[in-house]
Amino acid sequence: MMQLVRVHNFTVSSDGYAAGEGQSLERPFGHADPGVLFSWAAATASWSLRTDPGGSRGLDDYLVREFDRNIGAEIMGRNKFGPQRGPWVNDEWQGWWGEEPPFHTPVFVMTHHERPSFTLADTTFHFVSGDPATVLELALAAADGKDVRLGGGANTIRQFLDADLIDTLHVAVAPVELGAGSRLWSSPEELLDRYHCDVVPSHGGVVHHLYWRR
Repeated sequence: MMQLVRVHNFTVSSDGYAAGEGQSLERPFGHADPGVLFSWAAATASWSLRTDPGGSRGLDDYLVREFDRNIGAEIMGRNKFGPQRGPWVNDEWQGWWGEEPPFHTPVFVMTHHERPSFTLADTTFHFVSGDPATVLELALAAADGKDVRLGGGANTIRQFLDADLIDTLHVAVAPVELGAGSRLWSSPEELLDRYHCDVVPSHGGVVHHLYWRR
């Protein structure tokens, strides 16, 4: 079976931004409020950070569960891994996720400044330079026959789109405007020359855009 490159649960504002300006240690999404952007997912029964019983079922919950299905490796940009830019000051920073990251697979962090790999729980982070095709080759090999999830941020996804390396995308559009920041698109219709798309409204005003190759 062919390995796929998939984007799951990637959430943007109604004007196309996945994060705001001014990312920092205190504000990983800059001026954007992640509680607003990801409220659709946080309300589901399958949300990985849920600490109390309950949560919604239905489409939103199904899409949250799809995040992990048949995933063997993840690729992310450096901006998703942490707030630092440029050469690493030290190797103490190990991501936003604590001692048990939610990935459970090898993770390939795209960066111009490589550093040694490290492992937390069942997740090993590798820091790799190179173009999207080169990094994808590493991730596909590490995935051991399973699919590769492209985790973001927006700039990383755009690089892979421009290289025509993404097979399926799920983008959730939240009912909030950011006005500036890290932008995925100006309009969801930008991808229709290469992808089929189903558009499905859901609870709380979020709209799911599901793309697959033509």
